[in-house]
Amino acid sequence: MIPEYSDVRNKMTKPNSSSEAIKRDGPDHFIRDIINEDLTSGRVGAVVTRFPPEPNGYLHIGHAKSISLNFSMAAEFGGRCNLRLDDTNPVKEDTEYIEAIQEDLNWLGFKPDGMALFASDYFEQLYAWAEHLIEAGDAYVDDLDADEIREYRGTLTEPGRNSPFRDRSVDENMDLFRRMRAGEFPNGAKTLRAKIDMASGNINMRDPVLYRVMHAPHPRTGSAWCVYPTYDFAHGQSDAIEGVTHSLCTLEFADHRPLYDWLIEHLPTPCVPKQTEFARLNLTYTVLSKRKLMQLVQEGVVEGWDDPRMPTLRGLRRRGIPAAAVRNFARDIGVARADSLVDYGFLEFCTRELLNQTALRRMAVLNPLKVVIENYPEGESELLEAINNPEDESAGTRQIEFSREFFIERDDFMENPPKKFFRLSPGREVRLRYAYFVTCTDVIKDANGEVVEVRCTYDPASRGGESPDGRRVRGTLHWVDANRAINAQVRRFEHLFTSENPGAEDDLLSALNPNSKTVIEAAKIEPILASDPVGAQVQFERLGYFSVDPDTRDDLPVFNEIVPLRDTWKKIQKSQN
Repeated sequence: MIPEYSDVRNKMTKPNSSSEAIKRDGPDHFIRDIINEDLTSGRVGAVVTRFPPEPNGYLHIGHAKSISLNFSMAAEFGGRCNLRLDDTNPVKEDTEYIEAIQEDLNWLGFKPDGMALFASDYFEQLYAWAEHLIEAGDAYVDDLDADEIREYRGTLTEPGRNSPFRDRSVDENMDLFRRMRAGEFPNGAKTLRAKIDMASGNINMRDPVLYRVMHAPHPRTGSAWCVYPTYDFAHGQSDAIEGVTHSLCTLEFADHRPLYDWLIEHLPTPCVPKQTEFARLNLTYTVLSKRKLMQLVQEGVVEGWDDPRMPTLRGLRRRGIPAAAVRNFARDIGVARADSLVDYGFLEFCTRELLNQTALRRMAVLNPLKVVIENYPEGESELLEAINNPEDESAGTRQIEFSREFFIERDDFMENPPKKFFRLSPGREVRLRYAYFVTCTDVIKDANGEVVEVRCTYDPASRGGESPDGRRVRGTLHWVDANRAINAQVRRFEHLFTSENPGAEDDLLSALNPNSKTVIEAAKIEPILASDPVGAQVQFERLGYFSVDPDTRDDLPVFNEIVPLRDTWKKIQKSQN
């Protein structure tokens, strides 16, 4: 039984046609102009968009751009945005992906209007429309297999040839199509093709396949169907059923638009949606091809779809990048008509800009070197006050313990430093963050001549890092008290690829960065960090922003580096200006 359009509409909320002032979010772009013009001219009365992912993989940051555009345009113009999963290929689809897409969309902060929709909701209607095309003489059942169809289709410079089965009668085509649905033919034996023009300059118009036989269980419809519509056939018609006014697609669908329009013109759809293309996201040092991302997972290059080096939304979330930073990034890169390569550093900039405002400050030492203050009383300690976030006064302060022994970064000490080294070295005085001025007096080495301990004296009058006599100290070091420090594992990351555009490499794996992940097993952290929940984001002072990984155990906190403190993208922009 074919569902009434109203049955589908009942699953969706109505567009908001309020005349309240439009709130613009992000830079101006051509799609906003198109929507404005369509509303002004009366072509549409209310804006309806949709995000239509295929449930055959996990969402990545490229999808975030499409999500942001579709949802923001609907919100800006008081309309509606649907989440519709294009589940027309059961061989590649799985309930796991369906659930993951909805979870990731929720994490990103976008809520579809009404419940999730599926192309499979419309299988009966799509099938009926396929029969309509057959009745009108606009579709036929073809016996050519996939290789033969490809051969008959021609090339970009040579026209195609008509299939020998193109001129079957309406009755024969209808009989064969219904027998396809009944399961009489094996996979690949027959297809339903639109009858358009085999000499068209657009290969997509050379009698494209609309239905194929696929004896495979569907995640939602089970074994009810053994013929499934192609994306090209389901896409526009699903848009029309849902009342979509603006079908926003990436540029690779531009050549498919004539077919999109042809099908709408030849079918009794309830409305006429309009397809508009924009440039997809291309990000430096990153691949966003589902096939290539699958290769990385299957060949064990990464540790799964949520590996912090992956551009999937799950990978970004596990790394600790806030959803708001992803939204800001997707908004601020803009919407263009032509493809371009976006600097990955801009994503880091958006992340750093947000975390600077929200992340609590903590101290951690990744490569510890022990320091002993010789004139500090043995067996004693004191509590010092530390600021939680200088950008947020309401974050307050915390108390940190200080005693005779503590750890500093090994890189913050040099026995024979160069001229402009302003950290700790023999005879040099530095400031300890929130604590005292200390001066190096001696070093202890092991049998190999490596420094294993530094001896210092401190100025008791400089508590809090200020000297009563006004002397200047150029270096300030972070530290962790040796008696209270907790061991932690810290994972630091670089780009997964050494090539700026790894997708252009003939051999993707040849561009892998062997140093994309470094695991530090013996980091020392403040005790307060041990109580942070999974996903908590903090700034390790002077080092960068880090997040608690799900691998954290009661006896071993695990942190992922989100972004370093150094803002290379901003530096590059200044040099170019």
